[in-house]
This record gives sequence, C-alpha cells and structure tokens, in this order.
Amino acid sequence: MKEAYLEYIAGELGVAIWQVEQCAGLLAEGATIPFISRYRKERTGGLDEGAVARIKYFSEKFDELEHRKQTILSTVREAGALTEELERQISECIFSKDLEDLYLPYRPKRKTRASVAKEKGLEPLAKAIFDMAVPDPYKAARAYVDEGKGVSSAEDAVSGACDIVSEWISEMKPARDFVRGALSSRGILSASLSRKGKEADKDGKYANYYDFSEPLHRVAPHRLLAVLRAESEGVLSIKIEIDAAKVCNKIEYDIFKARRFPSKALAPVFRSTVEDAYKRLLLPSLSSEVIRDAKERADLASVELFGTNLRQLLLAPPLGEKRVMGIDPGFRTGCKVVCLDESGNLLANDVIYPHPPQNERIASMNKILSLVEKYNIEAIAVGNGTAGRETEMFLKKTALPERVKVFSVSEDGASVYSASEIARAEFPDYDITVRGAVSIGRRLMDPLAELVKIDPKSIGVGQYQHDVDQNLLKERLDDVVTSCVSNVGVNLNTSSKYLLTYVSGIGPALADNIVKYREQHGAFKSRRELLAVSRLGGKAYEQCAGFLRIKGGAEPLDDSAVHPEAYGVVRRMASDLGTSVVQLIGNKELISKIIPEKYVSGPVGLPTIHDILKELLKPGLDPRSEVETVEFDSSVNSIEDLNEGLELSGIVTNITAFGAFVDIGIKQNGLVHVSRMGGRPLSSLKIRGKVRVRVIGVDIDRSRISLELAE
Repeated sequence: MKEAYLEYIAGELGVAIWQVEQCAGLLAEGATIPFISRYRKERTGGLDEGAVARIKYFSEKFDELEHRKQTILSTVREAGALTEELERQISECIFSKDLEDLYLPYRPKRKTRASVAKEKGLEPLAKAIFDMAVPDPYKAARAYVDEGKGVSSAEDAVSGACDIVSEWISEMKPARDFVRGALSSRGILSASLSRKGKEADKDGKYANYYDFSEPLHRVAPHRLLAVLRAESEGVLSIKIEIDAAKVCNKIEYDIFKARRFPSKALAPVFRSTVEDAYKRLLLPSLSSEVIRDAKERADLASVELFGTNLRQLLLAPPLGEKRVMGIDPGFRTGCKVVCLDESGNLLANDVIYPHPPQNERIASMNKILSLVEKYNIEAIAVGNGTAGRETEMFLKKTALPERVKVFSVSEDGASVYSASEIARAEFPDYDITVRGAVSIGRRLMDPLAELVKIDPKSIGVGQYQHDVDQNLLKERLDDVVTSCVSNVGVNLNTSSKYLLTYVSGIGPALADNIVKYREQHGAFKSRRELLAVSRLGGKAYEQCAGFLRIKGGAEPLDDSAVHPEAYGVVRRMASDLGTSVVQLIGNKELISKIIPEKYVSGPVGLPTIHDILKELLKPGLDPRSEVETVEFDSSVNSIEDLNEGLELSGIVTNITAFGAFVDIGIKQNGLVHVSRMGGRPLSSLKIRGKVRVRVIGVDIDRSRISLELAE
C-alpha cells in the first residue's frame, strides 16, 4: 500500500503507520478481523477489532481508487493528453473526488451547449474572454458571425463563447473545491412537499419534514436518511442553498484574480458567465455529490449503530442446555407449542386455544402440564408478538412446576426463518408454524446459534436499514456475526453448519465439509483432525482453530481459546512448574507463579502470554451473562391502560440515534427519546436489557407511547 494511504489511515485512526502497514499486510494474506485482533497483537501493536475493521474498509477503498486511477490514466493517455504533471497529480490523489476533478476536463462528454459552440468555431473567442484578453467581447465577436455555422450575430457568438467558458470554469479544480467546501460547511439542506407529496404520504409519516431546513453538516444521519427516502418516494423535493453572490465573487476575485477588468464591456459578460457556470453546472453536480457524501457518512453511522445493536442481541444471555417449550402465540389460529431437548431437537408439537374466540383454557392448561411432565420441560419461551402478553398471563395461571420459568422472547425474524430454505432443510416434514415456535424456543437456549440463521436485517434492531448502502451493511453485519461467534467460541462437535459458517476462516463450503466429515467419522477428537476435512488447508486451520472447542478430547487445550500454535508455550509453563497441562488449567495458585516475560520468544510477545494466562484461569468461559426475566405490570394490557406518570418495567428492543424503543408488555413499544434519558448516555442501554421507565405521553390514535428513564 502506498505511503500516502498508510499515513491517511493512521491519521484517521490515531495509530502508528507501522501498525496500519502490518495490519493491511495480514489482511492481504487472507487473515480475518477476529484472528488478527486476537492472535496477532504483536504484529499490529494490539489493534482491536474496530481498528482492524476500519483498516480493512480503507484498504478496500484505496484498492478501488488505484484501479480507477489506472483506468483514467489509460483513457487520458489514449487521448494524447497525459502530461508528466497530470500523471503526477493523478498518482498522488488519495480522495476519489480529487481524482474525478482532475479527470473531468478529459472525460468523454455527451452533447452540451459548450460542445455545440465549439463546433461553430467559437473556442478562440471563448479563450480570449476566459483570459480577459479582449476589451470588448461584442466587437471581437463580429469576426465569428457566420450564418452557415449558425452564428447569426455578435450576440450569438458571445453567448456561445460564454457557454464554453462556463464549462471551463465548472471544470476548474479550485472552483470545484471552493463550491464543494461551501456547500458542505455552509449549505442549507431544505425540503418541501412535492406537487403530489401528500398523495404519496397518505399516512403522514414524513409530516415533520414538509417544511424542513437545516445546515447540512448538522443534519443527523437518521433525519438525512428519512428526507432522502421521502424524496425517492416522491413526497419531498430537496435542495442545498448557499449565498450565490458570495460564491461568484470568490470565483471572480480569488480564483481569476479579476479585481480589475480590461474594460467595462467585459465585466458584465464575465460576471454573467461565472453566474451561469455556478447555477447551471457547478451547483447541480456538486449538490448531488455533497448529498451523496453526506449520505455515505449517514450510512456509516447507521451501519455502525446497527452493528452495535446486533452484537448486543447476538451476545444476549443464553439459557443454556435446558429442555425448553417454545410457544408462538396467536388468537384465532391458536398457540403453536413445541418441546425441545437440551440440544434443541424437536420432541413434540401441538396447538392450544386458550384465547378468544375458542377460549379452551382448561383443555389448554391440561395439555401444557402434560407436555411439561412428559418431556421434563425446564423453561417456556413465549414469543412477544400478537397474543404474547395474554399467553404469558395464561401460563401464570397454570399450575406449572416451580422449576419451570416463563420467558418473553423476541420473535422478530422468526417468520423469516420459518419460511427460509434453512428451516425447510431442518424441518422438511413440518409447516412454518412449527418452525417458528422452534426458533422461539431455541432463541432462549442460545440466541447466537439461532439468530445466525436469519438475515440480520430482519431481526429488527436497526434504523433505515433498507436505505443504506446494502453492500456496506451486509459486510458490516457479517463481520459482527463472525466477531460474536469468535468471541463466544463454537463447539466443533455439536454446532450446526450455519453457526460454523461464521467461524473465522471457514465460510459456507468448509462448514458443510466439516459437518459431512463429522457425520462420516464421528466426533472430532482433536483440533488437528480438522486438517483431514476436505479442502480445509493450513491457512484455514490457522484462522479457525482457536475459535473452535472440543470438549472431553485428548488435548485439554482444545477446549480453550489458546491457539494450537501456542500449545508449546503452555507445555513449557507446566513443565517449569513441575506439573501437567491438565493440572495447570484453572489452578489460580500455580498460574500466579508464572513469570510472563520468561516465555516471550520470537513472534510470541507479552500480549499473547497475558491472553494465554487469562484463558488458563477460565478456559472456554462463555463471555455472556446469565438470562434474566422481566415481570411486566399485570394491570397494563393495552395502550388504553397507560397514564402519564405510570412507572413500568421494560425490555429494550431497539436503539436508534434518536432514542431507544422499549417493550412494556403490550403490543406497542414505547420510545425513550435521547432527551429523556435522565442524564444517562444512550450507550448505557443494551438490547434486551431491563429498564425502568415512566410514561410521559400517550397518543392512542397514532399508537405512540412516549417514555423517559425512571432511574
């Protein structure tokens, strides 16, 4: 990577150039983000996942820029217009907009007013006006009057020449840089209803933006995305405005140094040409570019927020290996009930009708109790959608054994999973209602293992996810899933191929091969056995081995996050202490005697040694906390039961830039706006986290609930 690129990335991240260079080198070698941040700390100076991900993002952007440079150089060279100076300028560009500005004068153009004027032979007159070398343009223009070329008068000639000058001005890099900067820093983004705006916005969801005006650099990402979506739907017309007179003065006086014109005749011609260049050419093209750049920044902010939310959801506390009943609630169609064993395998399924219109409460209670006893159920997961609250209340009135706890589980995306190819492959003999209930039950047991089967965009924890750059969103969310899977670790012998897909270095094809190998040869006995899997070579093994776990194998370290390449270090530690690796693992007293510096050698530095010691203390520890239950207020069953001042317990379901949505046990979620956080930062809230809120507003007609944090 070029030095200029490395310097830019280092400056953006606030790290040393050598760290960026080493990290970029590892990425180029095919190393993954989790692997680099976990097992290559010495090479990168301890860069975390966030920094590695940013370096990856910038590296890919600069690779694209280099390819674009080669295309432009080739095009300009073929046109015979490439000079040494232009080649140097192109080569030194680190921003796409600067590169495109340099290329603009040489870009093949469609027919324009300027190109038509050039065909009429008016370019020499245009050059004279551009250079301010003609005292009276109209006198000079008489020589260009030619009916045969379509120039009928001196006024026609001056007008055509000015069209050429306008295009030249619009292609000048200093002029473009100034207008671009002015639009970005001082531009006012305004929106107004289009002619058919209210027809297109029948529900009034964009009403807040019908008369919107705000400095572009202050527009929050979620507001910008909302305005742009409204424009794309035909509801709004948007534009950016700045002081045109100041811009034109700047172009005249600072860029052309035109403080004095050769004559009074030239001044108004030149001024009107500058104004035309700005209004007709510079403003439209650069407005689009500036809005596009602002949207890109909004995309990055939204994608980052989505990634943070997804991480919290995937790392939500698991119930663990328990026998679980999953219930997908419903009124008319009944509640779909499934029973799962400790591994999430389907044992039984049924339907109960405890709610209107059937109201078969006694029969439903008996069926639940029978299933709980027969399959030794330890917990019940109830979907939080339609009839979810009513089903929870029904279960509380059922004489369940004391050991059985009832949990409310988010069912966002469950319907997507139940209709997916993955669900059909897992349960080919069952319909989507059974598959949905299974997904709800499994989410309680292990949210991560179940949610990886669903497109992250369908899980319901983002904002404007359909409006942002979809490639950027997919890449970021895939990185988050991989990071979460790597952080928790994966049981090599029990994990599904869908979970294995997200292990560092594996992917769909190798995950499928691992599962096939497991089916043919039985459980893996060691991590080294992975090398026998079809197409899983040394590089893939290096990337994935540390994140896979084998319980009860011959090598005790295979059930830890210690990478196989460091097993020798652990054996030396045990040998120096006169003990075995098995006796060393988890032995706080022995581990405290280890002097880290003694084992630093070659690529194994202190960061790796410290990581090994932490892992030896608690090998394979699941970083997720324990699952909690939330008791909703039994007196609140619908939005009509809410009153201002009422305090309630709730669960955070989504976090956006403008606030957090909270499930308070009824159909509608409430919103805690960022201004009602009680002094707490928004970052202090977690997806699926418990909160105490106070009702501050209820709009029954619009089904909106306003909340504030109560503690």
